[in-house]
Formats: sequence, C-alpha cells, structure tokens
Amino acid sequence: MNAQTIDFDKLQLQVDAHPYPLVFATISGAHLYGFPSPDSDFDLRGVHLLPLEQILGLDAGDETVEKSGVHDGLEMDLVTHDAKKFFGLMLKKNGYVLEQLLSPLVVHTTPEHEELKEIAADCITRHHGHHYLGFAATQWKLFTKEAPPRVKPLLYVYRVLLTGIHLMRTGAVEANLLVLNETARLTYINELVERKLAGPEKGRLEAADLAFHEREFTRLVSELETAMEKSTLPEQATGKGALNDLLVRIRLRKR
Repeated sequence: MNAQTIDFDKLQLQVDAHPYPLVFATISGAHLYGFPSPDSDFDLRGVHLLPLEQILGLDAGDETVEKSGVHDGLEMDLVTHDAKKFFGLMLKKNGYVLEQLLSPLVVHTTPEHEELKEIAADCITRHHGHHYLGFAATQWKLFTKEAPPRVKPLLYVYRVLLTGIHLMRTGAVEANLLVLNETARLTYINELVERKLAGPEKGRLEAADLAFHEREFTRLVSELETAMEKSTLPEQATGKGALNDLLVRIRLRKR
C-alpha cells in the first residue's frame, strides 16, 4: 500500500474531529515503514495546541489525546501531544517523534509544521543512536519470545537498525525500510516483506532462519555502534531557542 492507495479523505475526517487545533497530523507505523498489510491499522500521530485558558487556568487540558477504534471503515490509532510536550521530546534523543514530524504521509499540515521540520535538523544529535539501539533491543526481545517467531516483529528490528545507521551516517531521518534497503542492500529484506504481506500462514520463521537473523541482528547492532562513534553529528541539540520562539508565537496566535 502506498500513498496513492491511502484514503486520506477518511483520515482527514478524524483529524477534523480532533478537540484541539492541530499543527500537523501524519501517518506512522507500518504504512510509514513500507510494509503495511491490507488490514494494517492507521497510526496517526501529531501535535495539537491547547488554548491558553487550559494552560494557565486550574482546569488543565489534555497534554496527550488518544483515540482508537474503527471509524468510517478504517481501523486507526490516533495519538497527539500538546506542542510544549512534543517540542520537549524533540530536544531529547527521541527518534520516534522526529519520524512522526518528518513523515511524508501527511494528513494535515500548517505553516508551523513546515517551520518545525526545518528546526528538526538542529535537534538531531549523535546520541539519537542510543534511541535506536535501545529500540532495536526491545524489538528483538519481542521477536524472540514468540515460538515460532513471526516475520512482522523482525521487520521492525531491521527497520529500526537501518534507520539508526542511516541517521548516524547522513543526519537524515528515513523510516521506510524499502528505501533504506536501497543503500543497505540486504538480500533478505524484500523476501521478508513479501512473506509478511502474504498473510499469517507465511509469516513464521523456522529455527534455521532464527539463527541466521540472530547473526544479522548482532552484525547490524555493531554497525550502528560504529556509525555512532564515527558520526559527525553534534553532541547536543541546538534547536531549543527556535522551538521556544515558535511555541510562544503559536500560543499567542491561537488566543
């Protein structure tokens, strides 16, 4: 499934029903990663703006809004954070929020979204590699605890590792596994994606497969660690001032 086959109009209806104004809403998850199944749900992620009275007053607004279920025939999971919380996450070694912000699958955008994407370049550091190392270790545990292991969590392992390696080497956030593999050229990736899309009956791995992928996991972890050591990315984010300026401006503009 690509951007041309996503029903953006139906997704827009969910965005329009959001209780707060949105800075952006994008699609994350399997659709962003390049291997959605026909029945994959839609992970919508974004940033909302709480009104000043819900920030300054006694009745605080929702810093995070979550909504899931089937709407207009689409299964979806919507999560948005208030701008202050999201901007704070951008200043930490959180690659996940950068992937959401920079996702090319855009349901809703604003001029502030475009400005935020420009600031993102000043929020990327060498230490984002730790995010991807930790995320990969978690995904690997999820993959190996199932018997027999499934293809889907393994794809998430490879996606995370290749995203981290690419980020350390280029400073660019790329979350699509198929795009990443154009450079990595891992011969087994396309086959794994095909097996995942073929359905549950072909989405399982044998013991011999597990041994091979364990070696590949170890190799790519080492490759990510080396990429971190050699990365020319800065040690600290420098975008705090620009984020603060943007936050103040959009708060005052939305009074």
